[in-house]
Amino acid sequence: MTPDQLRAFCLDFNDATEEFPFGPETSVFKVAGKLFALSALDGEPLRVNLKCDPDEAVRLREEHPAVAPGYHMNKRHWNTVTVGELPDRMVRELVEDSYDLVVAGLPKAVRLRLDRP
Repeated sequence: MTPDQLRAFCLDFNDATEEFPFGPETSVFKVAGKLFALSALDGEPLRVNLKCDPDEAVRLREEHPAVAPGYHMNKRHWNTVTVGELPDRMVRELVEDSYDLVVAGLPKAVRLRLDRP
């Protein structure tokens, strides 16, 4: 997955936006104002921070060397994923899971508007 593909995938979700609160080099992808992915898209290697269920986060870290505790994030709830070291399908699933976890924490009216009950 290329940086452009990762960016396009993150922005393809309902109400997803890209912001740059930490400077022009770090893309922060949000839904309804809440962070679901963070990446320096020009970084080598390409990495992305994604929200994850705590139990799933531990399992993923044990099974995949490309998944580490979230860099500069709450290590219980966030993983840093080295994109090129995992299959694209898995990266897409992890991004979608992150988006869904964030949406699940939003008020019901917002979830329904996003078509994610």
